[in-house]
Amino acid sequence: MDLSFAIEPVYIATIFFFIVGLQRMSHPLTARSGIVWAGAAMLIATLVTFFTTGLSNLVLIAIAIVIGGGFGYIAAKRVAMTNMPQMIALYNGMGGGAAACISAVALLATHSMVTGGIAVVGGLIGAVSFAGSIIAFFKLQGWMPSRPITFPGQQIVNMAIFLLTVISGVLIVLQPAAIPISAAVVLPLFFILSFLFGILMTLPIGGADMPVVISMYNAFTGLAVALDGFSFAPPNYAMIIAGVIVGAAGSLLTLQMAKAMNRSLGNVFFGAFGATDTDGGQVKGSMKAIETDDVAVLLAYADTVIIAPGYGMAVAQAQQKVKELTDLLENKGISVKFAIHPVAGRMPGHMNVLLAEAGVSYDRLFDRDEINPEFPATDVVLVIGANDTVNPAAHRQGSPLFGMPILDVEQAKNVIVLKRGQGRGFAGIENDLFYRDNTRMLYGDAQETVGRLIQSLKKL
Repeated sequence: MDLSFAIEPVYIATIFFFIVGLQRMSHPLTARSGIVWAGAAMLIATLVTFFTTGLSNLVLIAIAIVIGGGFGYIAAKRVAMTNMPQMIALYNGMGGGAAACISAVALLATHSMVTGGIAVVGGLIGAVSFAGSIIAFFKLQGWMPSRPITFPGQQIVNMAIFLLTVISGVLIVLQPAAIPISAAVVLPLFFILSFLFGILMTLPIGGADMPVVISMYNAFTGLAVALDGFSFAPPNYAMIIAGVIVGAAGSLLTLQMAKAMNRSLGNVFFGAFGATDTDGGQVKGSMKAIETDDVAVLLAYADTVIIAPGYGMAVAQAQQKVKELTDLLENKGISVKFAIHPVAGRMPGHMNVLLAEAGVSYDRLFDRDEINPEFPATDVVLVIGANDTVNPAAHRQGSPLFGMPILDVEQAKNVIVLKRGQGRGFAGIENDLFYRDNTRMLYGDAQETVGRLIQSLKKL
């Protein structure tokens, strides 16, 4: 029975589900249901596509969906929360790669100048997103240095490769009528150059900028999918709308992340931030260690405590212990709040997800603008695994961090920094906070250290 007439109305209906899902993802309390709404929309759109007139290789498509879906489900269930940024970068790259493959198929088919041009642009963006996301995955996974990788004349080389990519794309659009060059040569060359440009574009970006990079390539993938939707005849409206929504959301998030770091996108992608070890000035003083029992005494006699988490908490998987510490302090009548910097961790919302997983109430989480005025009146701030987001060097001219909005934890009466050692953060900048007179360093694995702190508090 021919049900192709129902495809377009169903696609339009799924647009509503996508929009509702995206809207619900904007708040932690409804984010989980938002993901379900968006996932249901994608499932419906995928199933109804099987009724497309003339669609062939249905069995192979179904097998591919089962294999890919099964692998994704198992991997998502098993991945540790600390590795979630890597998984997002990898899966986003797969989306970009799929968009590039769709563009290749569209370019191999008969096309007009317009649809061919759209497919070329979609293929370029998808290939760049795929290659760049893979490099981001390697850096986050530790399979290659997280610092920026640069070489002399890098920008000139990048521009030359980009121009060659554009030229090969133009040849594809014009071929075979005007340029008698086989697509078997030009098309692979176009995608090889696109992949290479994506790699070289991402190499000079350091670990400190990975939240921005992940968001940007997410936007790239959405844009590539939308362009691919236009390259079909007739256009695929589900791909267009879904791609536009993803592209718009990713772009807005990217701009917000860049704003949170007081950095332009040009500086993020071409500034090689963190490539050098300079901190823009000499840090004075020395780091002063403190024992667990002394920290417990400080906390026991405090009225207000603010916890500023960072990626170190995620690495140590200390969120459950932090929740236990929070409950213990509140049972003693101590006010406890969490200061969440928008780029803490390795992806937007990383700390919120970890703390929510541990059962920390959302009303205890405060963003930078809300919590910064409270630091001067705070008795104790616990910095757990955060570094660049609490570095007062951001207030000092000459520092590479200058102008970056940070959590002003240095204004608290006492600052306790839980840290494995004396290393620097992703940005490679020495942290002024660690040398302040009101700061003490509590060294060790965050989970073990917080566990010992809980035991010490119970003895008091």
